[in-house]
Amino acid sequence: MGEPLDGLPREHASFDAPDAGAASSDSSATVGDAVTTALARFHAMIARRAAREPLQYITGHAPFRYLDLEVGPGVFIPRPETETVVQAGIDWLTRERLSTPRIVDLCAGSGAIGLSLVTEARGAQVWAVEKVPRTYDWTMRNWRRISRLDPLAADNYHLELGDATSGTTLAQFDGTIDMVVTNPPYIPEAQIPEQPEVRDHDPKAALYGGSADGTLIPERIVMRAAGLLRPGGVLVMEHDVSQGPRLVSFAQANGFGQAHTGDDWTVSRRYLFAVRS
Repeated sequence: MGEPLDGLPREHASFDAPDAGAASSDSSATVGDAVTTALARFHAMIARRAAREPLQYITGHAPFRYLDLEVGPGVFIPRPETETVVQAGIDWLTRERLSTPRIVDLCAGSGAIGLSLVTEARGAQVWAVEKVPRTYDWTMRNWRRISRLDPLAADNYHLELGDATSGTTLAQFDGTIDMVVTNPPYIPEAQIPEQPEVRDHDPKAALYGGSADGTLIPERIVMRAAGLLRPGGVLVMEHDVSQGPRLVSFAQANGFGQAHTGDDWTVSRRYLFAVRS
């Protein structure tokens, strides 16, 4: 028989010369069936995308910073702009020279923020909170995925099913956390997204901020973060581009001495950065 292709072991080489005519016939039928199945699956995927189902749901994966996250119906697809929120947090940890920071990720979703932080900020302990059971299952799935790839980092990740705005959630850590990083629901209720991929597929609980201007849930997150953080600790929170001035003022009136907004990749005012008094 011929040599395996591309240095692969013989069991992975698909096109070795056949030993006999019968083997050739069986092999051709098998290859033909595989091609037919693959084409049917491909055309089904194209049809789903043509119906405006998100590509990430179809493939089952979404890239985020250095991670490949599993996603599907019931979980918010992580966006590139949220990568800048994580980067702002990592930059602060670097400036402060914190080697073993204590971090909380409120509204964990797919786990994108917390799992990025625990894998990139080696030595960090991260506690993540997700309220919706179906979404929590996706967070857990990605935690297990990271556990297989990076068990040392995954051991420092802790996941809790609970309400991120409740004063009883992670209450045992009040006043001790170095950083809270979060992407809460914040879309104003009247601003229904035009894209079907978002409007019809992203979980509504992950989209809308609970009030006409979308700041109800973000403001509650600010309050919870104020309780969790130690003096000098920071909150990094994604928000709508229209909400920056209001959330800066709200933070300054509720326990944060310094607060400003930061830009995403498109130079839009995308996140609140606030320092606990």
